[in-house]
Amino acid sequence: MIDTSLLVLFLAGLLGGGHCIGMCGGIVAALTFNLPPGRGRWQILLGYNLGRMLSYVAIGALLGALAGVALNQMRSLQMLLYVVANLMIIAMGLYLAGLSRAITLVESLGQPVWRKLQPWVKGLLPVLSPLQAVLAGAIWGWVPCGLVYSASLSAMASGSAANGALAMLCFALGTLPNLLAMGIFADALRASLQKRSIRLVAGMLVTSMGVIQLGRMALKFI
Repeated sequence: MIDTSLLVLFLAGLLGGGHCIGMCGGIVAALTFNLPPGRGRWQILLGYNLGRMLSYVAIGALLGALAGVALNQMRSLQMLLYVVANLMIIAMGLYLAGLSRAITLVESLGQPVWRKLQPWVKGLLPVLSPLQAVLAGAIWGWVPCGLVYSASLSAMASGSAANGALAMLCFALGTLPNLLAMGIFADALRASLQKRSIRLVAGMLVTSMGVIQLGRMALKFI
């Protein structure tokens, strides 16, 4: 796998906290609504995030395996996927910074699939056990999300099921702190991450990671 990509995916997931909360905050709130504090709440939160992360890893493994077959026949495709993945990271950074909404056009492509999955999530509510939380999280892992799509393209560029799964695992771990905190400090965290200054800094950092990755690749051809 192209070096530094795993770190970039982790940081993209971490810095994209504002977007994660916007996309997944509703289900986290629904999962933890009326739950007593203590061990039960944490079991539900951990179950939800485990299911979500397992879906991401499965997506990475599937895309990596499928792309690996094509990459063996056409190596230039790997570079193309790598470029597109980083262009999407740049677009997501601009969205987080409040400078562009272009990434939302990509997210809309997944809406038809999500509409078919939504009833399954609703059927699991109210979530009363960790197993229900895992199942709900696994379904929610397919919600249309520009960050997930960017990471998925990197998983495809990795060229194998194992590397694709690893790429998505690193991304999932980056998203974990924000979504765990969302279940405990929902209102305060949402307010903080929506501040203009925080969104701008986080967005520019994500954008810079995509630019740096593309720059490093370009230098290899000079």
